[in-house]
Amino acid sequence: MQKERVWSILPERVRQVLDKESTDYDELQEIKLRTGQPLLIRCRGEERIPGGGHPYVVTARDVREAVDYTSSYSLYACEDEMKQGFITIEGGHRVGMTGQVILDGGHVKNLKYISSVNIRISHEIEGCADKVMPFVARGGRVTHTLILSPPGCGKTTLLRDMVRQISDGNHLIKGMTVGVVDERSEIAGCWRGVAQNHLGIRTDVLDGCPKAEGMIMLIRSMAPQVIAVDEIGAQEDVHAIEYAMHCGCKLLATMHGASIEELRRKPVSRKMIDEKRFERYIVLAGRGKVEGIYDEYGRPLRGQE
Repeated sequence: MQKERVWSILPERVRQVLDKESTDYDELQEIKLRTGQPLLIRCRGEERIPGGGHPYVVTARDVREAVDYTSSYSLYACEDEMKQGFITIEGGHRVGMTGQVILDGGHVKNLKYISSVNIRISHEIEGCADKVMPFVARGGRVTHTLILSPPGCGKTTLLRDMVRQISDGNHLIKGMTVGVVDERSEIAGCWRGVAQNHLGIRTDVLDGCPKAEGMIMLIRSMAPQVIAVDEIGAQEDVHAIEYAMHCGCKLLATMHGASIEELRRKPVSRKMIDEKRFERYIVLAGRGKVEGIYDEYGRPLRGQE
């Protein structure tokens, strides 16, 4: 069903090329269409050119078809989403676009003359957080946890499964109320306000909302025990995280970085690390590969495989 949904927005000639590939859909992460350039796909973190030695060159017509199918022939109706440069389709898959920007009062209103389309395929991997949960849930409580890795290593996938397990509850922890601020619609993959990914029975989602504002809104309106956010990076995000922690919420977050030391070199994260705001650091190195789990002092925790 998920594959059919993604395939339905692809131009016919692109579908034909991909259907001839031996790629497992479950390993497919991205499909990239750039006018006048070879069709590209990303599988397991590696970029490939399909076509068996005969690359398919994407045409302007292909890109136009993909845009029409994605927007149901009306980019105007998708204007609110296009301000962020992408449209989320049913299934939680994100279709990013680039072209000429239309400005309104100095702010992005929409795009025209679109020349590139990037389809980021949403995959749920239930159970991928099993190995880290004993370190995140200790003594029946959730620890403040920061997941870090370079782009494309599975931070969001891991965060999503942690949210699901904490919300539903398991042998380590009773189910808890979780609030998710999903600024880029990647965690829940909401479509028309409904989460397409399974985030648990006690989870509330603010979709398309700036992280800092969303955290405060959730605290005031939904009384979450745990708040989850993706890709923190701005100073206002840090202030909102500190506010949420002072309110008694546990925080689950992700951030770009290859190590704790790298985060220490970033002004926006140095203060959080020095003040030991997070009790657990999960470092990923490669798609779904946990390089290490560390405590608030940066010490590796025992019991890791």
